[in-house]
Amino acid sequence: MKVLTKAYGTVEVNERQKITFPYGLFGFESLKDYVLLDAEQQPFYWLQSLDEENTAFILIDPFIFRPDYEMDISNEELLPIGITESKKAVIFSIVTIPSNNGPMTANLQGPLVINRDSRLGIQAVLTDSRWKTKHDIMAELASLKREGR
Repeated sequence: MKVLTKAYGTVEVNERQKITFPYGLFGFESLKDYVLLDAEQQPFYWLQSLDEENTAFILIDPFIFRPDYEMDISNEELLPIGITESKKAVIFSIVTIPSNNGPMTANLQGPLVINRDSRLGIQAVLTDSRWKTKHDIMAELASLKREGR
């Protein structure tokens, strides 16, 4: 199927790239359908809305820069997307790249959890005080390198 994207213009995508968030994302509750695209720059991805071409999010796997990342999400929260075992879950964090040359950050407090089989997703809210909405990705990668991980 052809999709008009914010980053790449019109692209051809496979139906398997489509992800539905039944409740939308925070602040974008009315937008339910997206496609997941590889970004030109790894390790990032684009989550492009199918409903609004100017709405897209940059994503990253949070375990790349925080291997200690843990999510305390109840089974009840995961039931609407059919996750009953963790190996079915794909986890992403939304990345913010500020226009003022500030640090690129990732939201670890509100991860996206996607069922790899059904391609249904939710945005969770974590209450663990370690996880904030703005984690400096480059600083945390540099910290891992210093620690030899």
